[in-house]
Amino acid sequence: MNVLQEFELQELENQEELKQRFQITGIDSLNWAFRKLSAYKAKAAEVEQLAQAERERIDRWEEEQKKSIQQNIEFFEQLIQEYHAKVLQEDPKAKTLSTPYGKSKARKTKAQPEKADENLLLQHVKENGMTEFIKESVKWGDLKKTLKVVEANGRQVVVDENGQVVSGVVVKPETITFGVEVE
Repeated sequence: MNVLQEFELQELENQEELKQRFQITGIDSLNWAFRKLSAYKAKAAEVEQLAQAERERIDRWEEEQKKSIQQNIEFFEQLIQEYHAKVLQEDPKAKTLSTPYGKSKARKTKAQPEKADENLLLQHVKENGMTEFIKESVKWGDLKKTLKVVEANGRQVVVDENGQVVSGVVVKPETITFGVEVE
């Protein structure tokens, strides 16, 4: 934030009443409003930059602290898992080992199918007539690029590249949005 922007902020803070009843009436007052807006955006950017620098510094400190802690956590979890595996070999019913400070639980999962290659799987399903497992859907992003909004019978409708009205599609009305840019 430069000295002029600081002056703009101070001037406006000194005129608190002005905030409540000021209206833009011409190009000069519009220019004045843009100067004030620019000063506030510069101040916000300055605050954000300082906060981000502090966040990054704190994040680096946190990562440094947690690195050795995480290594110790992994070490002790591995020791517990190895011990529990040994106990399970001796007593297959020892699914849970409990102490006042924690529990080690062993869960066995059954062998189950896992998708490895989508294309090969799809080919297999098609070849074996298992069509109930194939999902059919419209590629909306691609289709939308080919559609047009036209006027027909006094109202707007959506047509495809052949001029046919597309059912299942409605016209989203045109809207105007305003953006303010500060230089």
